[in-house]
Amino acid sequence: MATERAKWLVVGGGIAGVTCAEQLALQFMEDDVFLLTASPLIKAATNVRQVLRTLEEFDVEEKESSILERQYPNIRVISSAVREIKAEQQQVITEDGRRYTYDRLCLCAGARPKLINDGNPYVLGIRDTDSAKTFQCRLAKAKRVVIVGNGGIALELVYEIEGCEVIWAVKDKSIGNTFFDAGAAQFLIPQLSSDKAETPLACKRTKYTTELLSERKEPCLGSALGPDWHEGMNLKAAKEFSHCVHLEMECEVQRVLLSDEFKQLNVPAHTVPHRIAPEHSATSGIVEWPVYVELTNGKLYGCDFIISATGVVPNVEPFLPGNNFDVGEDGGLKVDDHMRTSVPNVYAAGDICTAAWTPSSLWQQMRLWTQARQMGWYAAKCMVADHLGEKIEMDFCFELFAHVTKFFNYKVILLGKYNAQGLALDHELMLRCTKGHEYVKVVMQNGRMVGAVLIGETDLEETFENLILNQMDLSAYGVNLLDPNIDIEDYFD
Repeated sequence: MATERAKWLVVGGGIAGVTCAEQLALQFMEDDVFLLTASPLIKAATNVRQVLRTLEEFDVEEKESSILERQYPNIRVISSAVREIKAEQQQVITEDGRRYTYDRLCLCAGARPKLINDGNPYVLGIRDTDSAKTFQCRLAKAKRVVIVGNGGIALELVYEIEGCEVIWAVKDKSIGNTFFDAGAAQFLIPQLSSDKAETPLACKRTKYTTELLSERKEPCLGSALGPDWHEGMNLKAAKEFSHCVHLEMECEVQRVLLSDEFKQLNVPAHTVPHRIAPEHSATSGIVEWPVYVELTNGKLYGCDFIISATGVVPNVEPFLPGNNFDVGEDGGLKVDDHMRTSVPNVYAAGDICTAAWTPSSLWQQMRLWTQARQMGWYAAKCMVADHLGEKIEMDFCFELFAHVTKFFNYKVILLGKYNAQGLALDHELMLRCTKGHEYVKVVMQNGRMVGAVLIGETDLEETFENLILNQMDLSAYGVNLLDPNIDIEDYFD
């Protein structure tokens, strides 16, 4: 098969890859930009809105690749996964045997899930449209599900699922510790036992990349689902419970047992309290579940299926053999402050990469949709600058970590070192909380604000962003900084 040449080659049809390809296409309208993706569907950021200086909101739309090609006539989408890269020859070989040489290559292949029991038919991840539909079909017939994990997907599902019993296994001391502390967790927990509002707060959001259903054994996996993936989906199960969540804290899954394996143990399964039904029925005695989960705290629960939401691993395997890529401790391809990997003319962006530069004291990498878009856009800028021999300054978005999302129907904004990540013991926390309305926490160090968590419609995000970026000495204000009787927005305007 003949080899085709592409000056610009991007691998990955998610937000990072599509954003990178779009920027390259705009910069060099006379050049073809090749976008390799394992699925005919790609993810594009639309309705981009500047919320703060360092934060954008956007919708993610799943599109046919032909729509992207019509919008950008010099983008050519090739629907095939990558089999290998021959970096010395600057060549990419796809699964169907086609070969492409490149001048510059950007890898944006995302991440795959850390499933607790890969290959078990009763263990589901949620990543693309097909896996989300599979989950919806399974849920419609379910009486009980077990959710394992404490990240964005787990937080969304335990709130959204209705009509069945939910057992939530969390390895930490509090829920959502990736995003907030134990105080914020206690603010949110009452929502698990309350009826959801009929009209949710209008808040489009970005979030952690959702889970892969399986690894590359699947013939054609789409790119990860976008924000609000469950909007419009019926997440009601077989029963009539609205919220019925039982928390198992500080534990992990020790093993997953099929029904026959459980019977061989000759031990009873655990029951759960309050609104959840007992483990028996009038007609058949003890309930027999298709799958059982044994937790490290010694408890064993039966369920219809398990949702594994335990994080992701950068999808680097197709690219490593025969190439001298430096890999970070988290498994990602190390990139410098111009998104360059250790291999000449190969860049990386999004979930697949690990930021190996010395970051701003107020920024940290997290595998989020916001950062995928930022990195894809910036990688394209760096590729163009290197091609033209020009210098480029690091984009301002890397000065301050900023993320907007929604959990339990509350708007959540995270800024800077919002959980005091990496700070010495000399930091202090200031808190304002109105039950059911808002939760405001700021992280202070040497009299200066270095991070904040805003839950609810606080309208403080712009003021706090400015205070963090400007590093103003706020020592004189003390606890009055969060006094609800003081209009802090006007005060620091």
